[in-house]
Amino acid sequence: MKHLLQFIAAGFLLVTVFACTQKSPEAGAAASAAPPSVGQSGVQDDVSQKNIVQVAVGSKAHTTLVAAVKAASLVDALSNAGPFTVFAPTDEAFAKVPKETLDNLMKPENKAALSNILEYHTYVGVIKTEQMRDGQKLNQVNLKNITLGVKDGKVTINGTANIIASVPASNGIVHVIDAVLLPPEK
Repeated sequence: MKHLLQFIAAGFLLVTVFACTQKSPEAGAAASAAPPSVGQSGVQDDVSQKNIVQVAVGSKAHTTLVAAVKAASLVDALSNAGPFTVFAPTDEAFAKVPKETLDNLMKPENKAALSNILEYHTYVGVIKTEQMRDGQKLNQVNLKNITLGVKDGKVTINGTANIIASVPASNGIVHVIDAVLLPPEK
């Protein structure tokens, strides 16, 4: 009798384990219909302070920059914790770049060149305008330096771009600028 009870218990356990490991057709369909995973940019958070990418996306003056960041596949990188300082050219600044040059940079085969330019606009760390000093050099993400100019409370970058506004973000700061910065030739 004891062996019979053990046999029945073992059989019940085996049936239970087997039933739990079987997938229903509905479960398989639900798993295959799940959206593909995304990086940090896919995190939905409507409560916290906006990150750098969200600040740019929310700005009507930065549609070209947002398109370039997407084309260079830098959305996730700039959505991460950082901290970053981004010098963000406006659409008017991008309009100063010849249209054919800009269109060419946005092509998939020129992703590396576009990334290099965008990385030249990004510094790892937060630097506010009141911390900037005349002649100060900042080593950008692409490992090239920009030079800050400070005179009468106004800040320029490489003597060509002016900071016209600054917007704090959850992962750094965005300095809106009126020119596109081009990295020095190698």
